[in-house]
Amino acid sequence: MLKLKKKDMVLVIAGRDKGKKGEIKEIKSGAKKVVVMGVNIVFKHKKTTKDKPGGIHKLEAPLDISNVRLVCPKCAKPAGVKVLFQGGSKLRACKKCGEVIV
Repeated sequence: MLKLKKKDMVLVIAGRDKGKKGEIKEIKSGAKKVVVMGVNIVFKHKKTTKDKPGGIHKLEAPLDISNVRLVCPKCAKPAGVKVLFQGGSKLRACKKCGEVIV
């Protein structure tokens, strides 16, 4: 079970964009990578085709999942995530404040 989900707010803790916050746009679970909005921007050079113009396009490149930490909605601090078992289901909770993350 991955502890991060789409639309979670995360903080980048390592790399070129260290300290930036953003929302998870996509999770690539097989490669254990995440794409975060506005973080790790790269330039892609594209050729012109019949229907699409070419040029230099900006896009978000994937980050390793170990380089981001979930920002708790209650305490607003980057924290680890623990898994709680309640009533036969798994719930995510903040390790700092113990609040259940929906």
